Amino acid sequence: MITAPAVSWAADGDNCPDVEVVFARGTFEPPGPGATGQAFIDALTARLPNKSVEVYPVDYPASLDFSRASDGVVDAGNKVLDITNTCPNTKVVLGGYSQGAAIAAYITTDSIPPGYALPPGISGPLPPSAANHVAAVTLFGKPSNGFMDLVDRNAPPIVIGHLYTSKTIDLCAPDDPVCASSGFNRSAHSSYRFNGMTDQAADFTANSIKGTH
Repeated sequence: MITAPAVSWAADGDNCPDVEVVFARGTFEPPGPGATGQAFIDALTARLPNKSVEVYPVDYPASLDFSRASDGVVDAGNKVLDITNTCPNTKVVLGGYSQGAAIAAYITTDSIPPGYALPPGISGPLPPSAANHVAAVTLFGKPSNGFMDLVDRNAPPIVIGHLYTSKTIDLCAPDDPVCASSGFNRSAHSSYRFNGMTDQAADFTANSIKGTH
């Protein structure tokens, strides 16, 4: 279970939102949900006109020090637990772009790989009950395991937990070298906010929230 405290950016108050998007930005993006995250959030909000939607941007460095992505795993995981405990009827949407997509995916994991040393603040996966509160997981440009080997050889493989697989949309732009093993077009990795995939993810997520999936 993830145990370190989280820092919430979402509005506090007595009323819980219908939906809370927990989104991790990509490398070098300034604090906030990032450009891809904001495009997705705008598209999702437009599809849920009668629901309140709050956003929690995951707090982590988003730097080239990929080992610090664990800070985001701790922060996002604790935010999910906080929502499930204080707002049990709120539907959680996990999401991320690039390095942030790795963070969102790691949160769903079922188990810790043998021999992997857990970073501070993480003692194991989220409890299975947390999955009941997560409506969707939206991943944009998630690093392939081959790419992760290049940037951080100590990182565990990225595997979506079985409780989340049917709730996950994993989007990779054609020729994106971060997520596609045969990709060589670096500009493809920056295309998610305008290539239609944020709309695709918003459709998937809205349908999941409405229970039509």
